[in-house]
Amino acid sequence: MVSSSIDTMSNAAIDTDVLIVGAGPVGLFLANECARRGLRSRLVETRSSQSEHSKALAIFPRTLEILDMAGLVGPFLEMANRVTSVAVITHGRTLAHMRFTPEESPYRFVAMVPQDVTERMLVEALGRKGGAVEYETTFVSAAQRDDCVSVMLDRKGESIKLTASFVVGCDGAHSSVRHLLKLPFEGAQYNASFLLADVETNETLPADELQLCPSELGPVAIFPMSASRRRIIATVETTEEDAPSLDLVRKVLGQRAPSGLEARALHWSTYFRIHHRQVAQLRVGRIFIAGDAAHIHSPFGGQGMNTGLHDVWNLVWKLDLVLHGRGNEELLNSYSAERRPVIKHVIETTDLLTKAMGTPSKLAQILRDTFIPMVSRLAPFQHAFVQRLSELGIAYRGSPIVEGAGERYFDDSLRGGDGIRSRFLLMFDDDADPSSKEAAKQLAGSFSDIIELRFLPSHNITLVRPDGYIAYSAHSVDAIAALTSLRSILERQTNN
Repeated sequence: MVSSSIDTMSNAAIDTDVLIVGAGPVGLFLANECARRGLRSRLVETRSSQSEHSKALAIFPRTLEILDMAGLVGPFLEMANRVTSVAVITHGRTLAHMRFTPEESPYRFVAMVPQDVTERMLVEALGRKGGAVEYETTFVSAAQRDDCVSVMLDRKGESIKLTASFVVGCDGAHSSVRHLLKLPFEGAQYNASFLLADVETNETLPADELQLCPSELGPVAIFPMSASRRRIIATVETTEEDAPSLDLVRKVLGQRAPSGLEARALHWSTYFRIHHRQVAQLRVGRIFIAGDAAHIHSPFGGQGMNTGLHDVWNLVWKLDLVLHGRGNEELLNSYSAERRPVIKHVIETTDLLTKAMGTPSKLAQILRDTFIPMVSRLAPFQHAFVQRLSELGIAYRGSPIVEGAGERYFDDSLRGGDGIRSRFLLMFDDDADPSSKEAAKQLAGSFSDIIELRFLPSHNITLVRPDGYIAYSAHSVDAIAALTSLRSILERQTNN
């Protein structure tokens, strides 16, 4: 049964606030966030241990900001190889060379951190908060009631029953949680297989540059993990043996990569087939899905893990408010309403990039190789490219709980893990007239447990959400009208 309304949780029979299924980066990040907010969570994982392979690699500036707000960014910065430019190179010709240094963020680079390292750091952070992964524990089934979800787990043949206020499926492309909800995974599969390889190379290419290499044989992306180690992603028409060999990687690089790049040793490689798919909704009652359980797409662009981390960052503060009796149905529904357009955009962008880089059409190749050098020199194109790739341009315009563009917000006061949790930040003009300031205090008082009021020397009135996105912004000339709109926005999503 799918609940039609969400009640405040005070039932002592509830075993955990949030059951998280899947201990990849997305599930681990969600568990860390639950622990930081004082929510009870359990994190179950079918595997016996964390991934030993590098898999997802790129962490983009907005994701680094999110990790900063969560108090987790430090170890990632220590481990990262920093990429500050992107080159498009085909047949020895550089079609474009663009700087990747977004001035609006303190993180003016792409952080290259192998997924096994990411998972290890998140497991360690969770341990410091008193949490742990329950390995060899499989999600079997769930039944929803009005006030909880009854879940059946299996641990080495032993059945485990528990009740959770909410369940979040972060269990990957073959998600058991998604199958339970009978959510169609709409989309299609790419015809070609993908090759992924981590190789030791010479140092002919810059360690701070990512290369995208279009080819009629199929595209190649080269991500620098260090000065002499690189991640290679390429499409291949046929697969040889169980995993790509060093000889095959050398052949692909020789045909499609910049000249002079040598693959000297193979650390790890795999083949995989990829789809571009997404679900039509991310929530059914008290059960949610996130990450690859909800969307998969081409690896060109490196957006997969980042998008999943953004999913749970959008979700967790909403669960927090509901669990504390402050959030309502509208707030929970906004998770799907806000994330699905972002996911759709990511899938379309990566699909276009994959097809444009590997088109077999001679005419399309000529147009591509003519068009890219022309537009890549234009400042507006460079800005749009960086905004899209960095995820700094993600916004929630059209959300039911936002008025305006819903753009990102970030300043030093939000950093470090203590700056923002599940409180809205209301920034009010310190030069406003006394009656307007008093009205702002009264509004903040009405929502005293979820609003922090700051008087600042600004002519704007701005409401920043707990996830660092702007829910409302207006000029302070008509402060009373602005405060009326703010109250409406807050009442729309809270039990006030």
